[in-house]
Amino acid sequence: MVKETTALSKIFNVCLILLLALIAFMCILPLWYTLMVSLSSRAAAAGGNVGLWPIGLNVNSYKEIMKDSAFFLSFWVSVKRVVLGASLSFIVTVLTAYPLSKSNKELRFRNHLMWVLVFTMLFSGGLIPLYQTVKAYGLIDNIWVLVLSGGLPVFNVILVVNFFRNLPKELEEAALVDGAGPWYILFKVFIPLSLPVLATITLFSIVGHWNEFFSGLVFMTKPSNYPLQTYIQQMVIQMDMSKINNDPETLKRLSEISNQTLNAAKIFIAMFPILIVYPFLQKYFVQGITLGSVKG
Repeated sequence: MVKETTALSKIFNVCLILLLALIAFMCILPLWYTLMVSLSSRAAAAGGNVGLWPIGLNVNSYKEIMKDSAFFLSFWVSVKRVVLGASLSFIVTVLTAYPLSKSNKELRFRNHLMWVLVFTMLFSGGLIPLYQTVKAYGLIDNIWVLVLSGGLPVFNVILVVNFFRNLPKELEEAALVDGAGPWYILFKVFIPLSLPVLATITLFSIVGHWNEFFSGLVFMTKPSNYPLQTYIQQMVIQMDMSKINNDPETLKRLSEISNQTLNAAKIFIAMFPILIVYPFLQKYFVQGITLGSVKG
């Protein structure tokens, strides 16, 4: 009986591993396909002939990107947006969540404040009032409009509030007995114990700021101020026909790339920073989501 149970357990583990491997392959496949298209020839990409391997292997699309100053300018705008936005969001989220993690007896109208936050998550004033507000503050074509417009993600606040409320009350009581104040308790007790949820909201902020394109499209009038995703959303190839006619080598190089291959190369490069950051924060991700969503 024990041997049969062990055999069934092994079969189950093998099936589970194969299933997870299949799911992982399905997740990686779009990234891999984008890379293969970016490395393929113009004809193969345009004809939809690219599969798991590149056809007409070349790196001409990446060479073109290296010459595209607008791409790197938008890349730098996105880097600044992520650094400023994630930092500001982290600070504001923690400072908002800490008092809201207290009971209604400790913080008067705590429940009312939570409902106000939830209301803002479900309803908004609309795009036109937001644009008028941004314009009134003189933030059009300013990097800060990309940062401040999403400075307090309510979903992240709720995650942190719930995580703080799950921490043992005895730790805070012991700190209060020792004479610690609210700031000391927050930075010396709560934050060190909350790395999973803090890493989770940081990842959410980084991915959100990096991938969001609509704010740049609405609030930026100059293409030089576009963040990377807005640039990619708007991107087109502009070929100088005079150079093509006078330079056979340029004609040959441009004949080997297309909008599809060049855009695939830009998309892959745009994904690369997130692919680098995610593995370092992933180990905290599941724990932060689980513990930050079980208590109201």
